[in-house]
Amino acid sequence: MSNENNKEQMKDTAEKTGTSAGHVQEVNKKGITDRKLKMAWTVVMSIISVVYVLPVLLVFMNSFKSNLYVGQETFKIPTGKMWVGLQNFVTGMNSDKTFPFIKTIWYSLVITLLGTLLILIFTSMAAWYISRVDSIICKIVYYLFAFSMIVPFQMVMYPLGNIARELGMNTPYTLPFVYLGFGAGLACFMFAGFIRSIPLEIEEAAAMDGCGPIRTFFQVVLPMLKPTMISVGILEIMWIWNDYLLPYQTLDRNQYKTIPMFIQGLKGSYGKVDLGATMALVTLSIIPVIVFYLVCQKHIIKGVAAGAVKG
Repeated sequence: MSNENNKEQMKDTAEKTGTSAGHVQEVNKKGITDRKLKMAWTVVMSIISVVYVLPVLLVFMNSFKSNLYVGQETFKIPTGKMWVGLQNFVTGMNSDKTFPFIKTIWYSLVITLLGTLLILIFTSMAAWYISRVDSIICKIVYYLFAFSMIVPFQMVMYPLGNIARELGMNTPYTLPFVYLGFGAGLACFMFAGFIRSIPLEIEEAAAMDGCGPIRTFFQVVLPMLKPTMISVGILEIMWIWNDYLLPYQTLDRNQYKTIPMFIQGLKGSYGKVDLGATMALVTLSIIPVIVFYLVCQKHIIKGVAAGAVKG
């Protein structure tokens, strides 16, 4: 009886919509197939997410284990003799008697915030000029920005460190200018893609109202760059905060250290490492970035999508 009722319903639907019963059945099958495909993708992406999150969870768990059990019982939850509470955090932060851990936090914040601010301001202005001025020089500069994204840091790290020391740029307050050079490629590429999607008539109207180039950029163009500005800022903050090689090659290590440099200092003589303290400090360094990323991830997606409108 149920099959007959379904057939009658399909016939009634076909008569009302003017379509055949076979067409309705094909539509239903296609809808079921699409749902199954979405479920399959959800399962696959969930598995991939677990794989990516697992190392972070292992670092967090091992930060509460004694040094002996970190290497032997890596995948076990810390209980009983393995549990040491906050002892690893205290040991890690007090591992360098001559350099307080709180100073590394300050230097990392200064480098990250100043570097990101410089990248956002200068690359957005450069991208606006490149996108609006149709000249061969601007095209060459744009392609040089794009090319810089594929140049590995290892190719230039030794001469860069020497040049930075010679110019006196080996402090946390001058290192952001070095980050400006390395972060300009991606930032300018994303800004230029978004600016090309902005109608030129808006800027022409501002010019007719008496706005010069500087006022046009800061009062008209810059507010419209907010989605890409947030996206680029988040990406640059995560990169600079976690970077180890550039500060290590550039800074005067006797006076300044960032958090990654401080963590590397836990490695003792003959390769001996306090794994418990290392995991504790790694946890302290990645928690702010993870929280920051989770709060701002929707802005990253919006900014990347906005910058991909035209390129």
